[in-house]
Amino acid sequence: MTDAYPLRPVIDGEFATWARMIANAYGSDWSDEELAHIRAAIELDRTIAAFDRNTPVGGAALYTRSLTVPGAVLPIAGVTWVGVAPTHRRRGILTSLMREQLTGLHESSGEPIAALGPSEAAIYGRFGYGPATFANQLRCEKRSMLFRPGTDCGSGSILLLDPEAARPLIEKVYDQVRTGSIAWPDRAERFWDSRLADPPHSRGGATSLRYAVHRDRGGDTTGYVLYRINDAQDALGNDTSAVRIVELAAATRQAYAALWSFLAGIDLVPWIEYEAAVDEPLPHLLTDRRAVRSTMVDRLWVRLVDVDRALAGRRYSTPLDVVLDIKDDFCQWNSGRYRLQAEGDAVVCERTKDPADLQLTASELGAAFLGGTTFASLASAGLVRELRSGTLTRTTRAFRADREPFYPGGWAFPAY
Repeated sequence: MTDAYPLRPVIDGEFATWARMIANAYGSDWSDEELAHIRAAIELDRTIAAFDRNTPVGGAALYTRSLTVPGAVLPIAGVTWVGVAPTHRRRGILTSLMREQLTGLHESSGEPIAALGPSEAAIYGRFGYGPATFANQLRCEKRSMLFRPGTDCGSGSILLLDPEAARPLIEKVYDQVRTGSIAWPDRAERFWDSRLADPPHSRGGATSLRYAVHRDRGGDTTGYVLYRINDAQDALGNDTSAVRIVELAAATRQAYAALWSFLAGIDLVPWIEYEAAVDEPLPHLLTDRRAVRSTMVDRLWVRLVDVDRALAGRRYSTPLDVVLDIKDDFCQWNSGRYRLQAEGDAVVCERTKDPADLQLTASELGAAFLGGTTFASLASAGLVRELRSGTLTRTTRAFRADREPFYPGGWAFPAY
């Protein structure tokens, strides 16, 4: 019974105990330095703890962020630091935490969407979250990375900088690239602090973080890559050392090609590893695209807190007039029919009694919200039902964007 575990925000004196309980739920040890970074970024009034007497046994928190969505930037509740103590599993605590968060957002007219990065894909669908962004885990064989003739790899210059010199430059590039991307969050100073934190115990046996920036011929910084190098061998003695890319952003195609040429030229390391966008351009630059091997994984999961506000907040690639019949068992205030009308910047989403065109649950709507997961693919799996002929194709086209949504990572919204 969850009534036995009252919920309330964490106060400052309880933070370390609460955070270490969540770390234990992840099977992790967090150092004092890591706890300091978390404490600097977290908003205590947006935390929740479940208590067994005076001991925290469950928790969750929200980051106040914004996220690029198709045609707009929306405030987002970044669900993070979710965990339940191993001693208190399967007692309904996680469900009560999720319900408290989403109900609070709805009743306060807070952020219209919530997002998280689940450690296990089977957990959050029952709370109305759906997989909205995916990534390709790339493993690049450097000896086969030959760039196609005409690729402008030598444009400008690459500089290796120390963290203090690099940070203002990469922050500027990030903000520039973010405006033309989907699923990129804002980064205030506290989130940059966490993103760039580099304690030795967190490197996984690799080097400290390297900062390489690209400058064009006019001297402007137009791209950067953050990376580490690890030295490793497999059980047979084969060299599996890799350049591990933490983050790469380029404002121009010249900067993109130059950064990859630089990475491919790093000596004594046979591999490059990078978690990239589903439609990453790199393979198109190479004479042998099989030099890049990939495995697709889900990343950011999205939940519409209030369907009408969320759908009215983004833009659509083609004019659309559709009635959606939404089933939302976890947040029942969303259940019902909505008429979504969109043409350019004029977007209206309101409740209606008109006959429905498409029928789906909140999880499918969250998955499709950023334009990556399509209504057509969901319908092929039997998860979206077309009630009026032609509306599935039109809605699928309208929700899509020019590029795949890609969450660049970095102190995002990790959830249990």
